[in-house]
Amino acid sequence: MKTKISIDFQLRWQGQLSDYVTAIAHSPDGKLWAAASGGGEVSLFSATTFEEIIHQGSTGQSVDCLAFSQDGNFLAIAGQNGQLQIWKINNGLPELMTTLEYPKIWIDRLVWNPSQNQLAYSLGKRVHVWDATSQKIVISRNFEASSVLALDWRRDGRYLAIAGYQGVQVWDALNWEAEPTVLEIPSASVAIAWSFDGKYLASGNLDSTLTLYEWGNPSPWLMQGFLGKVQQLAWCQVPSQGYPLLAVSSGEEIVIWQREQNDFVGWSSQTTGHSEKVTAIAFQPQKTLLASAGQDGRVYLWHRGKQLIQSLKGVSQGFSCLSWHPRGEQLIAGGENGEILIWSQTKRGQGFNHTP
Repeated sequence: MKTKISIDFQLRWQGQLSDYVTAIAHSPDGKLWAAASGGGEVSLFSATTFEEIIHQGSTGQSVDCLAFSQDGNFLAIAGQNGQLQIWKINNGLPELMTTLEYPKIWIDRLVWNPSQNQLAYSLGKRVHVWDATSQKIVISRNFEASSVLALDWRRDGRYLAIAGYQGVQVWDALNWEAEPTVLEIPSASVAIAWSFDGKYLASGNLDSTLTLYEWGNPSPWLMQGFLGKVQQLAWCQVPSQGYPLLAVSSGEEIVIWQREQNDFVGWSSQTTGHSEKVTAIAFQPQKTLLASAGQDGRVYLWHRGKQLIQSLKGVSQGFSCLSWHPRGEQLIAGGENGEILIWSQTKRGQGFNHTP
């Protein structure tokens, strides 16, 4: 007799903000999580007790992005009011360290370097990189062709990818003065993401295409036929036969792309999805379980992104964002009416006979 483990997620906690939940983020150690709303609220919670540690009330101006630094010592918050707040986290308690003011500029993109405490954020057509140690801007770069539409650091912190109209610029953080590598796209890149091994860079495009670059290879793959612009990208951390999985959402569809060993095949795909627009996708850390949230008010859990294994009852007006706990034991989703739901993973043993 052996035991087969089936995994279920059960609703553990539910809270409420006053407006559309725009962003949710976990600290790297999994002890804290934060949420922001379209009304300007920011709340910081304990991930173990669900106690609200701090609440920044509604301002009437959206907070659109928040992120913890790679060591969990800083939380960056920005949005419609043109303020970039940096909170210092001391023993789980936040303290406002500095505020950078950019009047009349809507800051809607920011991302921390995964290897050091440097924060990249967009200011219209420009990107600044701010260092938390020196509390100074170490570099500023102009995208020129359009407003910056997406940002992503490679996991080793070596390269920063900046996306917008007609492509992606990739800057070398070891030599900011060098010219960037330019990846050209006929329309605009609206979403970018490096694979966890750093070998691939995916670009979701406004013209309903997906471009996949193998770093160092001048010939990218171009995938077509999506329902609309490709808005969400999620790489799986667990390689399949040495190659990663990529989940892509467009409209109500989710397409799973897998790199094949045969170079002549390139990438194979399989399509799943929701009944309405998909608003967020993310793989469980170190697993092949994909979570997807949609305007149909459902969160779905997919084995390898392909086989539906659980449908989590949600909210009437739809979900807007989601975030996995770093250990994958909890999943948080935010709703269009300000709802916040947390599901916890439970394991149940099921006996079955095994013949050697």
